[in-house]
Amino acid sequence: MSDIQADISDTSAAALGGEGTVKDYWTLLKPRVMSLVIFTALAGLVAASSDIHPWLALVALLAIAVGAGASGALNMWYDADIDALMARTANRPVPRGAILPGEALGFGLALAAGSVLVLGLLVNIVAAALLAFTIFFYAVIYTMWLKRSTPQNIVIGGAAGAFPPMIGWAAATGSVTLASIALFLIIFMWTPPHFWALALFREGDYARAGVPMLPNVAGADETRRQILLYSLILVPVTFLPSLLGTTGLVYTIVTALLGAAFLWHAFDVFRLRAGEPARRACRRLFGFSILYLFAIFAAIIAERILGIVPFTQVIG
Repeated sequence: MSDIQADISDTSAAALGGEGTVKDYWTLLKPRVMSLVIFTALAGLVAASSDIHPWLALVALLAIAVGAGASGALNMWYDADIDALMARTANRPVPRGAILPGEALGFGLALAAGSVLVLGLLVNIVAAALLAFTIFFYAVIYTMWLKRSTPQNIVIGGAAGAFPPMIGWAAATGSVTLASIALFLIIFMWTPPHFWALALFREGDYARAGVPMLPNVAGADETRRQILLYSLILVPVTFLPSLLGTTGLVYTIVTALLGAAFLWHAFDVFRLRAGEPARRACRRLFGFSILYLFAIFAAIIAERILGIVPFTQVIG
């Protein structure tokens, strides 16, 4: 009889839905990731140097933010099973039971449709198409396929996080250019060393969840080598906006200094291969990489606010 009562209780709970609070739904949007998306999209928007109306710019940024939140909700819906196995993610709303999987799915789909519709109707169709593709890429290509099937999940899947400045550029201009692709490439090349540094000191988490992150598949030494390799490619890529005439001397100097620091941290990870010093080096690179990306895109925004002349005009 008690089993029947338990079944009825479970069914009733499912019918009523989870007991998620506003904070739980906010968590579902991955607000820290969303803040990076908004910031890089803003940089792409202002770097385009267009005459977009401030209200349309605000609408575009809000739509991009909501689209990023939709991606986060869909990711948490699908990944609830592996999130429950990792210490870093076990307290997320879906594995914790505060929000039911169906609620997370419906929430994510509603936000995705609304954000794309608003961006397409009020701004332009190119930006809306890019946003729709970004949500699809993150939720389906990365979350449902790459993340669980290949150690290159972060390399290929990193494209999803690299699209926001391109979407911002498209919102301002209605087009995709080499300059916006350069902004995309910066984040694309930044993503592997950033996440692999995290994976090195969270290796046990990913192994328990069965996620084929590079350290679990190829080993820690190969991961360190790949971090250094991608870092050596990343730093020259950050100079592309200057070479293409998008950014000025301030950006170029800031990028050079930050690039040198990034390479120092990456080399530190490469040379320290065991024990707590190695773990600290990985944590330092992971923490610095976040500051690094924010600072690079902050330099782009600051130059536009200050009216700094593009680098190509200075040397021309």
